[in-house]
Amino acid sequence: MNKEILLVEDDESLNRAICFKLSGEGYTVYSAADIKEAERLWHMYSVPLVICDIDLPDGNGLDFCVKLRKESDVIFLFLTAMDTEEDMVKGYEAGADDYITKPFFLPVLASKVNAIMQRYAEKTQTETITSGSITFLCEENRVKKNGEYINLTAKELKLLYFFMQNPMRILTREQLLEAIWDIDGNFVDENTLAVNIRRLREKIENDPSLPEMLKNVRGLGYIWDKECERR
Repeated sequence: MNKEILLVEDDESLNRAICFKLSGEGYTVYSAADIKEAERLWHMYSVPLVICDIDLPDGNGLDFCVKLRKESDVIFLFLTAMDTEEDMVKGYEAGADDYITKPFFLPVLASKVNAIMQRYAEKTQTETITSGSITFLCEENRVKKNGEYINLTAKELKLLYFFMQNPMRILTREQLLEAIWDIDGNFVDENTLAVNIRRLREKIENDPSLPEMLKNVRGLGYIWDKECERR
């Protein structure tokens, strides 16, 4: 099970306490004190759970949640002093899975995280998909190339998984945009797709300029041009 968590909390002492408690429960916690750092860490690590304050020095956790909801189905938990009914409604409307108000007890938070992550593990597929040098570990939501882990963003993971679920099949740009991005009103264009394809190739192909797996089909879209084996 992927036991990585992104924590976004600007109170330094509380941030340290949560990190210490959750690390003791066996989790790897990536810690940020503001939105800018949180976004940097989000694009570096594919975490299944984000714990986030709402009132942050450089922005609003609600906006951060909405942004992540456009990119992934990550579990999002608000941890905040904003405790009115209206605040909670706004949190859930932004896309939160749960909402905890401060003050709280660290053991209660740890128990909630354990329960959330256990449900996540039960829902996650246990299979692996292998194609050439690439292995997609579905339970961990991580990827290996030649037996070594490689770092992919959440969007790159979703894109790769969709290709490996549909090998040897031409996928149009429209299909990919609809599968990976919510295109209704989010101003996602084909250039965004092309940029993400290029970045993904740089990480999985031996020679990105001469791809062996993820290929263009001129005028149509893209194809994963290798058979995939499921185990």
